[in-house]
Amino acid sequence: MKRIIYGWLWIACIAVVTHAAAQEMTAPVNYNPVLKEGYKGNNVVHKATALSLPFFDDFTGYSPYPDATNWGDHQVYVNNTMCYSPVSRGVATFDVLNEFGLPYDTLNNNVVVTADSLTSQAIDLGSYQASDSIYLSFFYQPGGNGFYPRTEDSFAVYFRKDNGVWDKVWSVPGTTPEAFKQVMIPVTGSSYFYSDFRFRFVNRAAINTSDAVWNIDYVRMDAGRNVNDTAVNDVAFIADPANMLNDYTSMPYRQFLANAAGELASQQYDSVRNNYTVQQTLNLSYTAREAETNTPLFSSPVNSSVVAANSIEAINSPTYTPSFPSPGYYDKVVFENKFFFDQVNAAEPHANDTIVKQQVFDNYLAYDDGTAELSYYLNLFPTLPGKIAIEYHLNQPDTIKGVAIYFGRQVPMGTNKIFSIAVYSQLQGINNAAADILLDQEDLLQPGYGEVNQYWIYRLENPVPLPAGTFYMGTIQPAFSGSDSLYLGLDVNRVGGNHAYYNVVDQWSSSSISGAIMMRPLLGQAVFGTGVRDTHLLPANEQWTAYPNPATDKLNFYYSTQKDARYQVMDMQGRVIMHGILAGNRSINIQGLQQGIYLVQLSFDGVSSVPQKIIKQ
Repeated sequence: MKRIIYGWLWIACIAVVTHAAAQEMTAPVNYNPVLKEGYKGNNVVHKATALSLPFFDDFTGYSPYPDATNWGDHQVYVNNTMCYSPVSRGVATFDVLNEFGLPYDTLNNNVVVTADSLTSQAIDLGSYQASDSIYLSFFYQPGGNGFYPRTEDSFAVYFRKDNGVWDKVWSVPGTTPEAFKQVMIPVTGSSYFYSDFRFRFVNRAAINTSDAVWNIDYVRMDAGRNVNDTAVNDVAFIADPANMLNDYTSMPYRQFLANAAGELASQQYDSVRNNYTVQQTLNLSYTAREAETNTPLFSSPVNSSVVAANSIEAINSPTYTPSFPSPGYYDKVVFENKFFFDQVNAAEPHANDTIVKQQVFDNYLAYDDGTAELSYYLNLFPTLPGKIAIEYHLNQPDTIKGVAIYFGRQVPMGTNKIFSIAVYSQLQGINNAAADILLDQEDLLQPGYGEVNQYWIYRLENPVPLPAGTFYMGTIQPAFSGSDSLYLGLDVNRVGGNHAYYNVVDQWSSSSISGAIMMRPLLGQAVFGTGVRDTHLLPANEQWTAYPNPATDKLNFYYSTQKDARYQVMDMQGRVIMHGILAGNRSINIQGLQQGIYLVQLSFDGVSSVPQKIIKQ
């Protein structure tokens, strides 16, 4: 059974899944392509020289891996999207995905494993003793923007003794999502006071392929503390700044310039947390440059703001009007906005006083930020197709050349699921439209995973020219195909306004899931796809056809090449029913197949063709 995320997404999800006819569902992402290359830094597990107290890390940085200065392993994911309301920008996320972003077990979906761990580098405690009152403190959050850990899951802290044995000194069972809580753990045992002390965070989880999410933040260890030393004297950014655009997260620069006033948000805003017990005054500024050319764009005046004690404050600054000329019709443009404020106290950390946000203008339209916290799918009736369509707008005429889709991984993998890409100018019942108007449909596509910026690219065989105005692009999952529950990436940091519609009973409905389904139309330039239609494209002299279609007992093949051809016949769930090498008569007997729809695929010299659909009568 799929579990439903809580936190700010909780209400929307509960509204969807508690009624009997629920069709929109969420699931874990099952894969983190940000980590797919593995850790590329200094892979020395332990430093030659032990650290000295105090120890501190709040995971403020731009690498997805923990800082090797402080940590000896790299299984957790450092990010600012899997959490909500952290102590300061950046957390370490524990899930059931390893340092390459892959499940620890891809076969058994329910086995309980020791998953991610985060182990400190050696800390020299040889000159300390229990009377020095050393405490380890940290904040933890179950669930965050991911799936919550169940009661059989757990999160624990271990201390390593001088004989190499790891002591469990604290643990908590899984629970529904909560705000960050601080934990204080004293270091008292005599066996801990030696020159090679380490501590370790560990999560144990029933896999369910990336369930059991825990976040930690603001890890501190020092002497002279006590159990009441819980104050955090720090003011910090906690969220990524909002996009410069009202609606899209990204769009072509030519489309932006066609209506810059309408596309620009009036305010640039961010969130700052005052962790002090007294109010603080911040002097906030931001600067902007075009990153591709390093051209200065803007420098804001100082904006003073008073932030109340132990509170989060939204900091707003008027958005500048960019005057950067278009370098070329299709050229990429990147505005890099850096937000910062003067230090409040010289003793507090300062890395979290600055945050950088890039506003990308490129040849696609996007509502998402490029990171998937969950997967979205339709729970279909087996006899009916399922359709998803995302609404987009153009400020001037343009041409759709392809689509980029972020697919969520699932167990078993969805690579044999079949779907279509569809482009519409209107949807029946949406915006007072009387009927669907389908402009293009590309059939017999299969999902791919994490190739180009974590998206799989599909080139449209027939580019679709569009006027300025609204259009829709989405997917169709056929009935009787086994292609239900096709997972699509869901960016849950997009609060509302996802422009998504779904159709499972021949009627379009607005999506009730908060977040952006990660599907991006590719505009203007030629598209070189990574989808099945392109990577398996055969030379012209090796194209083929099957006949008759429909067929009753024998299926014949025509192709002009003299090369040997291997064939496989698959059902609509992607299971191979027949396979072999075509003999000289280039035909196969299909009398034994049940009536229905099948996919046939030929390969020449190991290069596979696009599957073709046949009907067995």
